[in-house]
Amino acid sequence: MEKGKRQVVVSALQFACTDDVPTNLATAERLVRAAHGKGANIILIQELFEGYYFCQAQREDFFQRAKPYQDHPTIQRMQELAKELGVVIPVSFFEEANNAHFNSVAIIDADGSDLGLYRKSHIPDGPGYQEKFYFNPGDTGFKVFQTKFAKIGIAICWDQWFPEAARAMVLQGAEILFYPTAIGSEPQDEGLDSCDHWRRVMQGHAGANVVPLVASNRTGKEIIETEHGNSEITFYGNSFIAGPTGELVAAANDKEEAVLIAQFDLDKIKSKRSSWGVFRDRRPDLYKVLLTLDGSKPSS
Repeated sequence: MEKGKRQVVVSALQFACTDDVPTNLATAERLVRAAHGKGANIILIQELFEGYYFCQAQREDFFQRAKPYQDHPTIQRMQELAKELGVVIPVSFFEEANNAHFNSVAIIDADGSDLGLYRKSHIPDGPGYQEKFYFNPGDTGFKVFQTKFAKIGIAICWDQWFPEAARAMVLQGAEILFYPTAIGSEPQDEGLDSCDHWRRVMQGHAGANVVPLVASNRTGKEIIETEHGNSEITFYGNSFIAGPTGELVAAANDKEEAVLIAQFDLDKIKSKRSSWGVFRDRRPDLYKVLLTLDGSKPSS
């Protein structure tokens, strides 16, 4: 692919996880190398890719999957890979921080350095997605990270349903948004398929903020033993890359492993974003209602 001063190539990976950490790390590394071979500069791996999505059940033993951020073996391995290939890799992991636990992402720059941490802000709680049992609400706030190739914003799965998160990151200068994800069927309702809704919401974030957006989701059927019997989710994949008007640039299907690639001219997009006027014409003085829970009373 042709690369200029502000040309950036992004990639979304997609694969079915096993419940074996070494196997999943080998798959992730293989696909990162494949994306690099296609010219990718920033490569997104799906949420909590070290194993099964364990939040289908509330089980004490699953807390053993958490590890501290400092000297985390998966982060260290991805640091080595990022340095070798000269690529940026956001790394999702289950973080233990003393007596707190977070659903977190470490952002690894192209020289292997760790640029910092984002902790998932919005924590879901519903059948099959019982994350509140495991994760504290994130305390980092929405952040952006200056990588070698672009200033990027990272949020995680359920965060992607909230337009405030996307706007907060772009207000801070994010040029591309990234969302590692684990989403699929609903155990309580076999007829509910949120895939199109999920994708359209994020396409809206891209279009409303005039930035590209990259979403990586897993595939495959995962069965977790719970206190009420087995719970099953079929993850629907459909990882995608959207352009700055919300248009789909690249998309995967609901079953197959994928390495999606797209190239963007960030200077051209910056000019479009400025000329479109959505940031020029904002009225923050009128948005105080967003600081409330019920539309009238300030949240404590």
